[in-house]
Amino acid sequence: MTLGVYSILLRLLLPMALLRLYARSLKAPAYRRRIGERLASGDAAPRADLWIHAVSVGEVQAAELLIRRLRGRDPALRVLVTTTTPTGAARVQDLLGDAVAHRYTPYDLPGVMRRFLHQVRPRLVVVVETEIWPSMLAACERQGIPVVLANARLSARSARGYARVGGLTRETLQRFARIAAQSDADAQRLIALGADAGRVQVTGSIKFDLRQPASQRELAETLRRSWGIQRPVWVAASTHEGEDAQLLEAHRRLLARLPKALLVLVPRHPERFDRVAALVERQGLAMARRSREEPCREDRAVLLGDTMGELAAFLAAGDAAFIGGSLVPTGGHNLLEAATAGVPVAVGPHTFNFAEITEMMVREGAAVRVADAAGLAALMQAWLSDAALRAQVGEQGRAVVERNRGALDRLVAVIDADAEGDLFD
Repeated sequence: MTLGVYSILLRLLLPMALLRLYARSLKAPAYRRRIGERLASGDAAPRADLWIHAVSVGEVQAAELLIRRLRGRDPALRVLVTTTTPTGAARVQDLLGDAVAHRYTPYDLPGVMRRFLHQVRPRLVVVVETEIWPSMLAACERQGIPVVLANARLSARSARGYARVGGLTRETLQRFARIAAQSDADAQRLIALGADAGRVQVTGSIKFDLRQPASQRELAETLRRSWGIQRPVWVAASTHEGEDAQLLEAHRRLLARLPKALLVLVPRHPERFDRVAALVERQGLAMARRSREEPCREDRAVLLGDTMGELAAFLAAGDAAFIGGSLVPTGGHNLLEAATAGVPVAVGPHTFNFAEITEMMVREGAAVRVADAAGLAALMQAWLSDAALRAQVGEQGRAVVERNRGALDRLVAVIDADAEGDLFD
């Protein structure tokens, strides 16, 4: 596939993309707001020295570290952050407030990207993790704007998908000025797909450099006191469709052995909150909802974490954690927030999105992989019944995080090299 064919296909698919936005807005109304930004129309995007694209919540949290470091060196640095999801937009506001501007990422059409770049006129673009957009990169190249792919990760599954359009992928990857990969495996996959090996550097994952702020630790302590200090608590984080029923089954098994156990169930997507609440009710489990500030008394078996921005505090307040998207073939999510808090972590069989980090954690005894709800229930019973065991696993997680810090410094060095001194003039 060539760039021209890609652009034609995208133009043909635009009505379907807008229709999909509308369909999603029926469950999450935020999707129908500010639609003009996705076409770079209406109010112009603000001028910025640095454009950072971070898809959603996880990428925004990683980008926050980079933004704070760069703005700490130059408080006058103008930063624009784009996201594709409303949850990502909300996280930008929560973490960075008025320190940065936000827009929704424009669709990857040549005319739309030209218009957007004319509005913003960035000196450097940083794309976080695995966003490889051909028209954006071509437009930046034409205007002489370097683009850095930061904290890059590429699963074997995603690499196979990109290989199906090998010509376009190769052409696009060669337009990155620099690629900072999370691991050797990520770097090798990107090079195999056509990235210039001389521009690829392994810097590690900047998510190892995340630290829990004091406000989150204080919230975690408050939450734990409200749940009961002595009560066994496990947190199921970032769960997906088809997974919640399995987790509730695991919790039922656990309650047979530990009748006071509490499951803090945190769905990944806000539009699923009410559906998951209805599922808990159908299961006949007594529930409190965090969004309603309902007291989580000892007779409540489930706390539904139906709020945004509190997951790190939930994890730190729990005794053990399960990371979602891994009992279903979604590919799993990041384990490091739980590990940073010293909480033992369980994952299911599907972890291809974070394969290297997950395998490292399992290998170092900082995480355990389970096959199904029965295995998860047995593991949680073991951990929640033995404080010394879970402390041992949790400390292994902290140690893994500490040994792998430093990726942020290496990434900043990459950006400095590619900005050629111009970004901080």
